[in-house]
Amino acid sequence: MDKEEIKKELEKPIHREKTCPLLLRVFTANNGCHHCMDEFSHGNVSSSKLQIYTWMDATLKELMSLVKEVYPEARKKGTHFNFAIVFTDIKRPGYRVKEIGNITPGKKGTNNAMTLQSQKFQIGDYLDIDITPPNRALSPSGHMRPC
Repeated sequence: MDKEEIKKELEKPIHREKTCPLLLRVFTANNGCHHCMDEFSHGNVSSSKLQIYTWMDATLKELMSLVKEVYPEARKKGTHFNFAIVFTDIKRPGYRVKEIGNITPGKKGTNNAMTLQSQKFQIGDYLDIDITPPNRALSPSGHMRPC
């Protein structure tokens, strides 16, 4: 397959009634930053773990809605969700993090429709979501501060 065929294959819509969902392990934090990679390496990630069955075409907005069902405090107007993929690094031992987008419920944004598939999420990766309450400010760039 050439690059164009691969791209078309990746963009095919997923028929959710015929496609088996994947198990997505989601870790949430509400401290203004994502979990430190050492926490993943040593198995010390906090107990804020969710297991969600979903598909590769799941959008960040859809995933945010699922998280809000579990955490009522995340339903407050103006709460900010910052998403990152945590994956093992094949070049060196340990984990790496890739911020993929952030959304605020009720506000339209380009990240709302972003899918796991479009961000090259691989089955086995984790999703780390920092949930920032409305009364905490983000950095001027809109990104979370590092751990």
